[in-house]
Amino acid sequence: MNDATARKLNFSDIANHLTDAITSGHFAVGALLPTELELCEHYSTSRHTVRAALAALQERGLVSRKKNVGTRVEASKPKSPFRPTLASVDDLVQFGAEHLRQVQRIEETVASASLAQELECPPGARWLCISSLRLEGDRQAPPIGWTDVYVDPQYQDIGELVRATPGVLISSLIEERYGRQIAEIRQDIQAVQIDDAALAKVLEVPLGAPALKIVRRYLDLDGELFEASVTTHPAERFRVSMRLQRMK
Repeated sequence: MNDATARKLNFSDIANHLTDAITSGHFAVGALLPTELELCEHYSTSRHTVRAALAALQERGLVSRKKNVGTRVEASKPKSPFRPTLASVDDLVQFGAEHLRQVQRIEETVASASLAQELECPPGARWLCISSLRLEGDRQAPPIGWTDVYVDPQYQDIGELVRATPGVLISSLIEERYGRQIAEIRQDIQAVQIDDAALAKVLEVPLGAPALKIVRRYLDLDGELFEASVTTHPAERFRVSMRLQRMK
């Protein structure tokens, strides 16, 4: 492999670098790639980033991975252009770039018993909580919701990125900056009433107004929870649409 560039690489950079090494024949079909620890040392990055890069190679059909064996090259060319399997998960509930984030506060918090049950984390777990209003493109319209996003407190410096990029999902920022790739999102949707006076005021609805609460839990490749979000939408401002088709 050529030497990695001096700048800090993200997982997609490493995946592309390894893809080039495979397609050029540096790593032949049937050969094992360097171990995760060797790749961490070579690219001067974390194990999370390396695992995300290897998962991308597997998605492209270039490698297979087995415990106690390693990562083996299975093909010299990608089966198809790389496309993350989770690219449209957040689109399912019409979130993302068209619903801008207006950060209200960023603070560390400790999960109470009730919050721990909601997030499915241990009571007393520490989180960095990013609270935001969600707005349509027209900032003069009433907000479409309030979101509390809980992220691993080791990502303290994510706050600046969150404020600077209001149209990018926080999970995407974490993937890009830290290489901690989403392997699974667990989502619960519940009909509720807004019983918090402060929340009702900021959402511009009467106390007791009907709402839709969406809780998402983001798991990494090791099945560890590293982000969760709780969003409350006034009932008349949001809906979930799905199209289900019979498998042929």
